[in-house]
Amino acid sequence: MTSPHEFHAMTGAYAVDALDELERAAFERHLADCPDCRAEVAGLRETAALLAETVATEPPAALRDRVLTGIGTVRPLPPEVRSTTRPPHRRLRLLAAAAAAVVLAGAGAAVWQQPWEDGTTQGPTVAQQVLDAPDAQSTSLDFQGGASATVTHSDSLDKAVIVTSKMPPPPEGKVYQLWLDQPGEGMVSAGLMPVERDQTVVLDGAAGTATAAGITVEPEGGSPEPTTDPIALFDFGRSG
Repeated sequence: MTSPHEFHAMTGAYAVDALDELERAAFERHLADCPDCRAEVAGLRETAALLAETVATEPPAALRDRVLTGIGTVRPLPPEVRSTTRPPHRRLRLLAAAAAAVVLAGAGAAVWQQPWEDGTTQGPTVAQQVLDAPDAQSTSLDFQGGASATVTHSDSLDKAVIVTSKMPPPPEGKVYQLWLDQPGEGMVSAGLMPVERDQTVVLDGAAGTATAAGITVEPEGGSPEPTTDPIALFDFGRSG
């Protein structure tokens, strides 16, 4: 199980999209309850956005060697909380992401691009892959106050994404929880929604078999099964 300290060390890797699908989903659940990490991720992304406005320059030829050499010395975690259970390849990947974030902030290179990638850009996120999938199907709902939400699912990718606009925060002590309606199982938790008005969230679980997605208001931390009626239900257009 990933500790809170390890989650705090993953903000840089998350900001440069260096986490795998499972790590990203776990980190986004952590973000829902950690204002410090949300603030740090927002700061990194704001820096990246500012850098995107500058003219991209060709990095020095020696930059790649300096970054690779520095990876062996960069520590994303304080020594006293280093985990001995983290697989070595994952630790190195997070170190490399941290080093890339440092380069991004100081070298003026193009955003989301590591200097040794010969000018290629970062690939699309899981959410973008779902939204752009040839078989993507979307269902939208409007709420009082001008809020709206759209769930897009792709059977070929077995994933669903929710995009919200002007979503009000849940009541104090409550959270918005996402669900996938699975045949024979009913509503299965698909994760918690971060407290943000505008957001894009990949739902946990197999969307390719689900008949619908839903949002409920649950106690802080979420529930193993819905305790309230859905405030929104997105029909996927197939029978269970």
